[in-house]
Amino acid sequence: MQKNGLLALIFHTLVVAFVLAPLVVICIVAFTPENTLTLPTTSFSLRWFKAVFAHPDFVASFWNSIWVATLSATIAVVFSVPAGLAIDRFAFPGRDALNVLFLSPLIIPSLVLGVALLRLFALLGVQGSFAWLVLSHAIIVTPYVLRLVLSALTGFDRSAEQAARTLGASQWTVFRRVTAPLILPGITGGWLLAFINSFDELTMSIFVTSPSTVTLPVRMYMYATESIDPMMAAVSALMIALTACAMLILDRAFGLDRVLIGKG
Repeated sequence: MQKNGLLALIFHTLVVAFVLAPLVVICIVAFTPENTLTLPTTSFSLRWFKAVFAHPDFVASFWNSIWVATLSATIAVVFSVPAGLAIDRFAFPGRDALNVLFLSPLIIPSLVLGVALLRLFALLGVQGSFAWLVLSHAIIVTPYVLRLVLSALTGFDRSAEQAARTLGASQWTVFRRVTAPLILPGITGGWLLAFINSFDELTMSIFVTSPSTVTLPVRMYMYATESIDPMMAAVSALMIALTACAMLILDRAFGLDRVLIGKG
C-alpha cells in the first residue's frame, strides 16, 4: 500500500509539474531584459512590463477585455439563474431541450460559432458593434454559469423557503433573502469562470471584433504575427496574475471547494 501511495504521489506531482511548467517559464521569461525570448536569463528586469503599459493598443485592448468579460459574465448570470431554477424545480415540456440549448456552446467549436456569428452580424448589419461582441461572449460563457447554478441547486433544502412563504414572504422576497444567498457560491463561481473564459477567448473573438473593439487575446495574436519578443510573455504573465488573484479572492470569500461543488 505504501508503494502504491508513493507511486500515486509521484504520478500526480509529475502531472502538476507538466501543467505548471509552461506558466512558470512564461513568468520567468517576462522578467528578462533581453530582446528575445531566452531562458535562462542573466538578470531580471521590469523592462517589458513597462513596455506593455506604455503600449496604447495593449492598454485599450485590456480595458476592452475587462468590460466585455464583466458584462458578458453578468448577462450570463441574469439568464442562467432563472433558467437553472426552472430546469431544476419544474417539469415542463421542453425542459431537456432548454437545458441542451443553454449548454450547446460547449460542444460547438469556437471556430464554427465565430463564422456563424460573423455571418449573422453581417446579415443584421451590426459588424463591429461592442454590444454584439458582448452578446457573443455571453453566449459562450453561459454554460459555465448554468452548470454551477444547477450544481448549487442539487440537493437544495427548500425548508427555509417554505418557512419564509408560511410567514407571508413574497416569491421575490424568498428568492432575494433565502434562495439567492444559499446558492451565492455557485452563482459567484459561475460568474468568475465566465469572466475568465470571456477574458481569454480568442478564436471566436477574431471573427466578431472590429478595430475599435479588439480584445486583449486578439491583440496578442495580432502582435505575435508581426513580432515575437518578451512583451508577449509580460502580457501573458499579467493575465496569469489576474486569473490567480481572482481565484484567490473567490477562495477567501467563499472557499473554492464550496464554489466548485456548488454548495452554499
